[in-house]
Amino acid sequence: MAWRRNWFYRSLLKGRLPDRVLHHPFDALPRRLEEADATLKGRFRFAGETVDLVKGSIFDRPPPSTAWAMALHSFEWLAPLSAAGGEAARVLATRLISQWVARNGRYGEPAWLPQIMARRLIQLLAHGRFVIANSDMLWRSRLFVSLREQSRLLPRIVEEAPEGLPRLEAAAANVLAIACLDDQTKRLDAGLAQFEAQIAAQILGDGGHASRSPEQLLHAYRHIVMTIDALTAVGYPVPAGIRSAHDRIAPMLRFFRHGDGALALFNGGSECDGRMIAGLLARDDVRGLPFLHAPHSGFQRLTAGRALAIMDCGAPPEGALSLAAHAGCLSFEFSTGGQRLVVNCGAGDVSAAHWQSALRNTAAHSTVTLADTSTVPVLPAGWVRDLLGPRLVSLAAHIETERHETPHGWCVEAHHDLYLREFRIVHERRLTLSPHGTVLTGGDRLMPSGRGPHAIVPYAVRFHIHPDIRMSASQGGSVILKLPNGDGWRFRHGGPIAIEESVYLGRGVVRRSEQLVLAGEVKNEPVEIGWAFEKIAVE
Repeated sequence: MAWRRNWFYRSLLKGRLPDRVLHHPFDALPRRLEEADATLKGRFRFAGETVDLVKGSIFDRPPPSTAWAMALHSFEWLAPLSAAGGEAARVLATRLISQWVARNGRYGEPAWLPQIMARRLIQLLAHGRFVIANSDMLWRSRLFVSLREQSRLLPRIVEEAPEGLPRLEAAAANVLAIACLDDQTKRLDAGLAQFEAQIAAQILGDGGHASRSPEQLLHAYRHIVMTIDALTAVGYPVPAGIRSAHDRIAPMLRFFRHGDGALALFNGGSECDGRMIAGLLARDDVRGLPFLHAPHSGFQRLTAGRALAIMDCGAPPEGALSLAAHAGCLSFEFSTGGQRLVVNCGAGDVSAAHWQSALRNTAAHSTVTLADTSTVPVLPAGWVRDLLGPRLVSLAAHIETERHETPHGWCVEAHHDLYLREFRIVHERRLTLSPHGTVLTGGDRLMPSGRGPHAIVPYAVRFHIHPDIRMSASQGGSVILKLPNGDGWRFRHGGPIAIEESVYLGRGVVRRSEQLVLAGEVKNEPVEIGWAFEKIAVE
């Protein structure tokens, strides 16, 4: 927007010039020292791409991708350099900040996009202490002039950030910048109202995020925690809406945690760092226990003994909130102790871009697929996708869930009609976890609907198995799963069980794994597919 570059508009961004940071918020994001080492050697690695710098400024080099450029202008390099510490890291960070300020004094994209500006401000406020302290007075003055203009522009353009987490992040960064730089009550009140509006729009009644992604929920919580800490540090009361969201989200994060401390993989989320999650939750004074059912988010949780099953029983998010969402309705994950057994495939980063479409499809989830067709397709390539992004096609969905206790343990039953329009088939799924957590029984029912003959439709019931699990077929037709700690589980089914290749991207890198597949056909009569995982003794 060229008009934001002119002198008159920039004059509107003037105001009291801050001369110090009143509070440096703690950002719980992991800081990897190997990234600092690479940056110190002139290797700038972002979004799966690497640019090697021999001389000159990295800001003058053509970016290999838009995502890489956004990460560079977001100052993603600052946190690792701060964690590394030392004179070499301080000098490099100071030089990079100077180069950015010299080249980006006026509005330009992507550097001044609201979501990029928000991440850059958070990086500078949270990790800039080691360069700001004892810095040259002239250098510091130039930096604070830039910080003033950025913090004055951001509240004007928060609503221009992409809908969902980026917009909430921009609103949070605005509050942090005001609280940590100038602490003006009038501006802070306006910023908090903006932040509360985003929280109200995105945080559901049960504490989940509107995207239905556990990872996006974690980052929303991270920004709320930073905001609460900053307000407390400057002696400003925390609004009730922000405090309420904080208290609702913490139990929901515990809902999504497996025994290894990391998150379940639903709707484009990754496992995330278990230590970061534990550190954030340790700051929760309420220590709310996880629910068994998240009605607004659309998930069910079965737990007994050391076993845990989490099942997706909700409709996919709509509109811009579905840009990274997955078509995994009625998929589930299953773990015992600290080991995951049944998983969804996860989500790849930009370095695995060719996986993205496949990973969002139903076949990449532990559920039923008909005719190798996804329950909810991604917008096909074309001008509509170019305009709206790779969001899911909005489909009317009817999903019902019921939970009850049986002599064999707690049972969840759910069904969806996302295959009804194309195949005239409804999928029902039942999961039951035994009282001691040693048996997980399940059943899938495919019910033809409507009058007249049905075409023959092939189906596949998929169980993606974590790559740390070793599987082998037994003589009785079942499959033995051996865990790294020596425990054993058996998978049983009344028919043939195929072991096929799969992939796992729970930590952002591609790992080879395997999946169990039950295949068959459905036509005019309902088809029942029963199966079970049971713990066994292994020699």
